[in-house]
Amino acid sequence: MAKVLGVITARGGSKGIPGKNIKLLLGKPLIAYTINAAQEAGALDRLILSTDDEEIVKVARDCGCEVPFLRPKELAEDTTAHLPVMQHAVKWLEEHDGYRPDYVMILQPTSPLRQALHIKESVDLILKTGADSVLSVSEVPESSNYRKTMILDDQGFLKLINGDPIYKRIPRRQDLPKNFWSTGMIYLFKTELLFHPTNPNFYGEKTAPYVIDKKYVIDINVPEDWKEAEQAIKKLLSD
Repeated sequence: MAKVLGVITARGGSKGIPGKNIKLLLGKPLIAYTINAAQEAGALDRLILSTDDEEIVKVARDCGCEVPFLRPKELAEDTTAHLPVMQHAVKWLEEHDGYRPDYVMILQPTSPLRQALHIKESVDLILKTGADSVLSVSEVPESSNYRKTMILDDQGFLKLINGDPIYKRIPRRQDLPKNFWSTGMIYLFKTELLFHPTNPNFYGEKTAPYVIDKKYVIDINVPEDWKEAEQAIKKLLSD
């Protein structure tokens, strides 16, 4: 059976919302929503936290999440990309525990509306399709479909985004190709991609879309997002 590692990434030092990852959202630490969903999914054979912050460590452990190491400070800067953070986590587990998963899933606490079923179905999808990765996406509204987007040419006249004249636009919405955007809720990929000799990455050549209903999509970065998340959670609980 395939081994899937879940890694919750939650560094300290948030500037948009100080203490964001452990701030109470409707009476519950933000990070707890992600931990609880991952635990309930039953699809991960191991769930760990990668953080540089001792307060986050305490809250995560109180929620039952494993914290095998403290992330090095140089991997917790504002500009630190997720790739070296994931490489560090996987290398640490292999070197200290002799554990190497087949797949890794990044779970960011800033998506508290993520449900256990999203995690489970994403794992099922990558195993079923044989994809290199699975990315959570949501459909772009028709009004923002790239085939309806227009630009100005060098003379200031309207063209379609690909440079075609306007008469080539697709008039019927039923004929528009579906567009998607990344929700940031789930990144699931083959572990080997992290250590590709020339192009380490999270996606590989074949990325399967896991389409998520917009009612679950929220990414908390600023105070306005926090208020939106509160309302969305209340609505989900009342449905």
